[in-house]
Amino acid sequence: MKALIETIVTPLVDYPDDIEITVNEEEHKIVYHLTVNPNDVGKVIGKNGRIAKAIRTVVYAAGTDSKKRIFLDIM
Repeated sequence: MKALIETIVTPLVDYPDDIEITVNEEEHKIVYHLTVNPNDVGKVIGKNGRIAKAIRTVVYAAGTDSKKRIFLDIM
């Protein structure tokens, strides 16, 4: 899943080396924390959050195999 998130986000940003994805796994959920360069935050979120919503939709759809809920936080 980390590779999927990185594959989606890398073409969007100007500083792909600053992409960090950390995983926090709990009993009923998995939370992915995406951190990018402060100059790239707007590019990842998009106008009115459209790009962030699209990224979350793809990640949630890819995570339907697991019984745990998947969340993506963009920091």
